[in-house]
Amino acid sequence: MTGSPTGGPTSSGLLVRAAVDARDLDAEVRVAPGEVVALLGPNGAGKSTLLAVAAGLLRPDRGLVELDGAVLLRAPAGAGAGEGAAADVPPHRRGTALLAQEPLLFPHLTAAENVAFGVRAAGARRRAARAAALAWLGRADAAHLADRRPAQLSGGQAQRVAVARALATSPRALLLDEPMAALDVAAAPEVRQLLRRVLAAPGSPPTLLVTHDPLDALALADRAVVLEAGRVVEEGPVREVLASPRSAFAARLAGLDLVGGTAEPGGLRTADGSLLAGVLDPACAPGAPAVAVFSPAAVAVHREPPAAGRSSPRVALPVVVAAVEPRGPLVRVRAEAPAGGGPALAADVTAASAADLDLVPGARVWFAVKAAEVAVHPARRPAGA
Repeated sequence: MTGSPTGGPTSSGLLVRAAVDARDLDAEVRVAPGEVVALLGPNGAGKSTLLAVAAGLLRPDRGLVELDGAVLLRAPAGAGAGEGAAADVPPHRRGTALLAQEPLLFPHLTAAENVAFGVRAAGARRRAARAAALAWLGRADAAHLADRRPAQLSGGQAQRVAVARALATSPRALLLDEPMAALDVAAAPEVRQLLRRVLAAPGSPPTLLVTHDPLDALALADRAVVLEAGRVVEEGPVREVLASPRSAFAARLAGLDLVGGTAEPGGLRTADGSLLAGVLDPACAPGAPAVAVFSPAAVAVHREPPAAGRSSPRVALPVVVAAVEPRGPLVRVRAEAPAGGGPALAADVTAASAADLDLVPGARVWFAVKAAEVAVHPARRPAGA
């Protein structure tokens, strides 16, 4: 493991705090030693910008980056820390490794030479660098590719070589920017399995993973941080974030519907004053911001306002159909976003129901869901959850 830029290595993990005014980003992420944090959010939320700040590829207007107790960036002087001179350690001296969507291998070097490049740049002799490269290619199940050039590799093979190159220098932090996004459906699972094995190994570095894929987050990450409009809106263990989302993006990622409002006994008071009946989380305080979450599979679609259910109150929401998408034996009916803002809802119905109801974009219908299927949670996840 490489030493820190200002002294011997410690084990305090990675802190990235950045404000980039031109991109309306103001966020902070901490990654503990050996932890993998999935950075989630819609396009333009600031995920890759935060990763670029951590890697030293972008200097923020205000920010602080620390790795194992060493300050890699402080801008301006004293920003975020209350004291200290300005600092900006260049990317090649940060002890971080960035793995992007594209492998970005040197086309004129073999796979082994690509992996050995960083090791040589760190001062190793040629023989030692090649030995390290071959060892890492072996760990990446790519030893048989050692003498091939990038043009002779498939997308999955090239990304395996890129993983070996990123890890061969023993980085103190690993930054992954959608590493499976450019791979085909056959190669992506193989690279995901490789990363899972590497990141689960003892002594693995703190890792920040940018992804849009819930499978990547579930398979690779311990914790999820959700960015929306440049701000952290939700964080917690990955499975908990996807099982009971508090943000619109996490709900979409988990395939759930979400409605915001304030908690009331028996449910949620929406922005338009309606009461959405549901099962209230004990942590919800009356009048506090809250969200109601339910599955599209629990939503029935009607042309007229449905009658109230006898065994459970039935919540009926008027919506306008925005899209109708076949999904195997079911049809996903997406509603337009509310006029006052907020996430759009969705319902899953059978193809026969979609035909009988003549569901087409622009149709005005009612989404109905039993209160027993609606879970109401605090809008923010409790600290430490």
